[in-house]
Amino acid sequence: MKAVYVPLTGMDNNNVLASTQIVIEEALRKLGYGDDMIELLKEPMRVLTVRIPVRMDDGKTRVFIGYRAQHNDAVGPTKGGVRFHPDVNELEVKALSIWMSLKCGIADLPYGGGKGGIICDPRKMSFRELERLSRGYVRAISQIVGPNKDIPAPDVMTNAQIMAWMMDEYSRIREFDSPGFITGKPLVLGGSLGRESATAKGVAIMIHEAMAKQGISVAGARIVVQGFGNAGSYLAKFMHDAGAKVVGISDVHGALYNEQGLDIEHLMDRRDSFGMVTNLFQNTISNDELLTLDCDVLVPAAIENQITASNADRIRAKIIVEAANGPTTLEATRIVTDRGILLIPDVLASAGGVIVSYFEWVQNNQGYYWSEAEVDAKLREMMVRGFNNVYELHTLKKVDMRLAAYMVGVRKMAEAVRLRGWV
Repeated sequence: MKAVYVPLTGMDNNNVLASTQIVIEEALRKLGYGDDMIELLKEPMRVLTVRIPVRMDDGKTRVFIGYRAQHNDAVGPTKGGVRFHPDVNELEVKALSIWMSLKCGIADLPYGGGKGGIICDPRKMSFRELERLSRGYVRAISQIVGPNKDIPAPDVMTNAQIMAWMMDEYSRIREFDSPGFITGKPLVLGGSLGRESATAKGVAIMIHEAMAKQGISVAGARIVVQGFGNAGSYLAKFMHDAGAKVVGISDVHGALYNEQGLDIEHLMDRRDSFGMVTNLFQNTISNDELLTLDCDVLVPAAIENQITASNADRIRAKIIVEAANGPTTLEATRIVTDRGILLIPDVLASAGGVIVSYFEWVQNNQGYYWSEAEVDAKLREMMVRGFNNVYELHTLKKVDMRLAAYMVGVRKMAEAVRLRGWV
C-alpha cells in the first residue's frame, strides 16, 4: 500500500524536528524521490524510551528518563552520541539522529544516524552517581545496540570516562570485550588518537575552506566562538594557532570580548570540565551581544536556535560556521543567506566527530591503530571532499548551503533504501 505523506510545511521552524523534516522533504523532492521515501525518512525507524533507576549517594533511588533513536540502517549500523542534559527530550533526540544520518551521508560513511540522551544534570551529580547512571543506560538499551547494530559516542556533557563505563557494562552483558561497541573511549581502552579534538578540527578545516571561497585571509581574521566546551575551546585554540584573532567567546554565564584578541591559552587553562570560564570575569557581555559582534567568522558552538528571525538581520559576520547542532533556524538561514552571508551548516561543519569515531571503530575492528598524523590527514581529506561536494551542488542548483548539504547527505541513504526494496 502506498504511504500517505502528511505535509510539514508551515510548522514552527524553531521546533528542531519539524524544521529538519521540512528540509528533508525539500531535499528528497529535488532529488526526484516521492512521498513514500519522504514518509520513511522523515522519522527515525526506531525510538526507545527507558526508565533508569539509580541509587544516589544519599541512599535514595532516583528514576531517570533516557532515549535512543535509530534513524535508518539501510546503509549500515546506526551511529551517534549520547548526551546528558536537563533539556533532553524525544523530539530533539529524533532530530539529532536524522542529522547524524546526514553527516554520515556527506562523509560517505557506512552508517545511518543514531542518537541518545538522558534527562539529567551531570553538574549536580557525583562521580559514582554518573557511573551508575551510565551503566544503567547501557543495561536498558543493550538489546538494540552493538558493534554491528548501533554504536554510541560522547556528546553534550559526556566524555571518555563515561564511554569507558558504558563499554565495560556492555562487555559484561555480552561476556566478551567489545571495544567497537562505543567510540570516544580513552586511548588505553581502544580510543583513537585525535578523537577528542576531532569535531573542532573538522570545523577549523571548514573555516579555512569557507574563507578561501570568500577571499579572506586567515591571518588576522576576527573569529567569534559561542560556546567554550570541548568543540568551542579546541576550535578557538586551533584558529588562534593559525594566526586568527579570537575576539569573542562565551559560555552559559555570559561572553568575553576583546577586539585585539583573547588569551585563549589562559582561558582554556581556567575553564572547568563543563566549559565554564566567564564567571571568573567581571567585564562580560551577553550571548546576544556576542552573536552580533562585527567579525569575519561567527561559530555557534553551543545549543540549538541561537540565530533566529529576531537577530539574524543584526548578524555582522561574513561567514557563519555551525559547530553546534541546529543553532540557526530555517527563517534565520533564509535571512542571512539573502544578506550574502555564507553559512556552513551543522551537518557538514561538525562532521569531524563522527568521521574520527568511524576511524576508531575501524581500528577496533582491525586491532591495528593509527598515528595522530594519519588520523588528521584522513579527516582533512574527507572534510574537504564533503565541503566541495556541498559547495558544488549549492552553486550548480542555486540552493542555499543547508539544502545542498541535506541533498548530498540524504542521497546515499535514499538509494540504499530503494535498492533494498523498502519503498
